[in-house]
Order: sequence, then C-alpha cells, then structure tokens
Amino acid sequence: MSYYLALLLVFGGLGLFIFTLMIFLKVREEKRIQKLLAKPFKEEYRKYLQATPHYNRLTQEDKTKIERSITFFTNTKEFIGVDIEVTDEMKVIIAFYACLLLLHKTTTNCYDNLKTIIIYPNAVAFENVQATNGIYTKEKFLIDGQSANDTVIIVWHDAKKEAYHLRHDNVIVHEFAHEIDFMDGEIDGIPPIERSKYDEWSRVLFGDFKKLNNVALKNREWGKYKLLGSYAATNEAEFFAVATERFFESPHSLKKHFPELYKELQDFYKINTAELVQ
Repeated sequence: MSYYLALLLVFGGLGLFIFTLMIFLKVREEKRIQKLLAKPFKEEYRKYLQATPHYNRLTQEDKTKIERSITFFTNTKEFIGVDIEVTDEMKVIIAFYACLLLLHKTTTNCYDNLKTIIIYPNAVAFENVQATNGIYTKEKFLIDGQSANDTVIIVWHDAKKEAYHLRHDNVIVHEFAHEIDFMDGEIDGIPPIERSKYDEWSRVLFGDFKKLNNVALKNREWGKYKLLGSYAATNEAEFFAVATERFFESPHSLKKHFPELYKELQDFYKINTAELVQ
C-alpha cells in the first residue's frame, strides 16, 4: 500500500468517525430534548405565568406551545446571576416573554443562536470612552438590559415589576426584540421579513422613526410621540425595540395613535396584542 493511499484511508476513517460522532451527539441531544418536553409543565411555574398580564388570555393551544418553548429555552440556555441567585421564577419569566415574541413564528425551539442570559439584581453601570480630536472623555451610564451577540443581560429589579404589570416598558421584550432584529445578521430595525413586505415595513417604521426623531430634536410638541419616548429616537434599532415593547405592553394606545405601525408589528409577530391584554 502506498503512503498516500494509507494517508487517504486514515483521514477518510477519521472523517467518518467525526461524522458518525456528530450524528450520535445530535440524536442524543434530540432524545434529551424530547424527554424534557414530554415532562408535565410544573404547576409552580404556571403560577408565575398566570400572574402576568399576557398568559391568561392565550388560547389553550398557545399556552401549551409556549410552555413547551419555556421548557426548551430554560434547559438549553445558560443562566448566570451576578450578585444574585438565579431562581426558577427568573428563568420562567424571562423565557416566557422571550418566547411570546416568537410564539407564532417558530416551533418549540426559539433563539437558536442565543447561549447565555446574565442577570443582575439592579441597574448596571458601564463606562464608555470616546475620543474626539485626540481628546479622550469617559462617561458612566446605567443600563437595564443589553443584547450582544449570543448573550442577553437582564436587570431583574425592573424586569420583575414590568413582567407582572403593564407599564409601557418591558426590558425583557426590549432586549429580545434586539435578538430578533439581529437574526438577519444586522441590528438595523429590520428583522427577518419577506422581501415582498420590505418596502411597506420601511415606509411605516422608518417614516415614524424620522418624525419621532424630529420631535425629539426640538423637544417640544410631543403629542402622540410621547407614547414612544425619546429613547426610541436613538436609532432605527432602538425604535423597533421600543415599538415592540409598546405593541405588547400598550397595544390599545399604539393601535389608536399609530395604526399603521401597529398593523406592521401585528403582521410580523402574527399576534393581535390588542385582544391579548385588556
């Protein structure tokens, strides 16, 4: 046997071994997930969901689906607490709102690329260093949450209050809207949508963003744009995330003052949130 033929056989055998191992691990993981999903949803977990403004008005079919999604989410993502102990309540509530956004857009599995959720007890201070004409300035700012790459940061103090009461804001919804926005590779206010709907989406969302931005620059005569607030005027990505918050938290107000925006979000998320919350 020649040297090159032997080398080919060795590498061929190694490749076959790796391929077989990958198939084995994939099958084993699928069996593990199916075993998890076959377990009854814990009643103590359901009590957390029943205390939210959104869960109880879901159809029984949607309740069953989102409970399966929560089970999958909490068992496939790593939850890390910083100066706080991660509880089942935190996992279930974060998973519920994350998966509610994708309830009618995916199967049980949601946020494939997400790996880690980091939970802080209170607002987190970060430093930002900027350079202008060789002059460096440092500023501190507080965040309630953040989405970056495969990680989401949630501040539980605010998230817990917002989870159980309609307050216009919902940091969990906001950060996972960013995750959805990034599913097409860019955080630009345009989540993965059909090409045929791109022009109308851009016209409505970016049109409202530009009007809000003009109002925010003048900082007067806010009118209906007060519902969206100044943070939504930061950029197109923040506008989409804030609009998503209002869609789930203040659907009646959003539908009244921004009917086209509401319609675009309803068409995208495939949920009529005005019927979901009262």
